[in-house]
Amino acid sequence: MGLALLIVIWLITFVCSYFFVARTWWWPAAASLSGPALDAQFQYTLIAMGVVFVAAQAGLGLFAWKYRDRPGTAATYSHGNTTLEVVWTTLTAVLFFGLAIGGSHLWASERFVPPKPDAVKVEATGLQFAWYFRYPGADDKYGRVKPELIDASAGGDAAVGLDTEDPSSKDDVVTGTMYLPVNREVDLTLRAQDVIHSLFIPSMRFKQDAVPGLAIHMRFTPDKVGDYEIACAELCGLGHYKMHAMLKVVSQKDFDAWMAQRLAEKQ
Repeated sequence: MGLALLIVIWLITFVCSYFFVARTWWWPAAASLSGPALDAQFQYTLIAMGVVFVAAQAGLGLFAWKYRDRPGTAATYSHGNTTLEVVWTTLTAVLFFGLAIGGSHLWASERFVPPKPDAVKVEATGLQFAWYFRYPGADDKYGRVKPELIDASAGGDAAVGLDTEDPSSKDDVVTGTMYLPVNREVDLTLRAQDVIHSLFIPSMRFKQDAVPGLAIHMRFTPDKVGDYEIACAELCGLGHYKMHAMLKVVSQKDFDAWMAQRLAEKQ
């Protein structure tokens, strides 16, 4: 029985490891400037934890065989080994804090470094069960929103509670599809109306929770033209599966034309 367990444990371990090494299921191609650095950090983490996983599973299989039940063999009991416990606790701490420190600069750069002056401003609002994206228009100022004006069923301006009496809101553009110009930094503000949502754009390597009552600022720069999926990565209710949108990265000329058309529709 011990030999059978060893074979099963090792077989499962190495088959699972193969799919990661061969990248059978993997990320879509990165389409943002930070994508390669984020992928590299992910690789470091995967390699480090993969080595630990394979070593632990190999040991588990070996122990299942070595300490199998055998006639005439009496069980012995151990109260632990202090030296071993100190060693593996120290190694775990070094690995944990090493990975955290290694990725902290990249994590912080997307959240705490101020955006460039010419960054495209976009506000993403999550609500059950849709994403809405708001642009401040020609005045570069977001209009006032009021909770009592929110009507999610109406969509558009009403979905985010835009106060049309505020002069700054006259040129705000609200849409269910995010449009961005390629190779320009995005100053993204994340909001949620009801519960926690999470804006996830796999191709941009972007994922951030949207929390009710908070305005969370992030920045990223798309560097490839194309259509990219937006999802909600936080279980937010029975309609969570419907919380899907699209990001369209276009040329600056096409973005300007799209914005001009949307502003003309508001006149």
